[in-house]
Amino acid sequence: MASASLQFFAFILALFGVFGDIIATLLPNWKVNADVGSNIITAITQMQGLWMDCTWYSTGMFSCTLKYSVLSLPVYIQAARTTMVLSCILSAFGICITIVGMKCTKLGADTDSKSHACFAGGVCFILAGIFGLVSTCWYTREIISNFLDQTIPESSKYEPGGAVYTGFISAGFLLIAGVIFSTSCFKKQQGAWIHPPKQHHFQSTDQESNAGYSLKDYV
Repeated sequence: MASASLQFFAFILALFGVFGDIIATLLPNWKVNADVGSNIITAITQMQGLWMDCTWYSTGMFSCTLKYSVLSLPVYIQAARTTMVLSCILSAFGICITIVGMKCTKLGADTDSKSHACFAGGVCFILAGIFGLVSTCWYTREIISNFLDQTIPESSKYEPGGAVYTGFISAGFLLIAGVIFSTSCFKKQQGAWIHPPKQHHFQSTDQESNAGYSLKDYV
């Protein structure tokens, strides 16, 4: 089983991944469009997220509009919403499970139960990281394809925002933590398979041989 320090390091990575997932899901800057007019007063920044669209004016004013209609949204936004929410839920479950399975905690019954809990938590982190990568990669692909489309005007083209990068990094943290936790159980079982417990037959053999000698002496 992995050392307690390695598990603690993986747990810290998972915490960063969970917080990053939640922040990326709620942030409105999944894609950003800076439209600067001839006058500095008219300079604005338009941001679009999974749940709202926001506009930042150079005068300091900030306004947001929620996306109430789900069916009117593009497919990639609906998929990003679903996968990011699933990623947050799975990563939160992974945090709760790995707290029980970590060696540095006193929760859980025995070593086998802790290793199984670590494996289950690692699987949750891996699935959460995959869901996070699916949403961010698909969203980024749509942004790039629209940006390279010559039929779309320049004022309607966007670039990836900070929420996309946050989602990428959080997914990476979750994947690394998941691999560490899931392999901590596998290494223990693999060691048991490679080095099986030795069975001591010498003592019984010696006893039988000694018994044979003693009978021969009596004869």
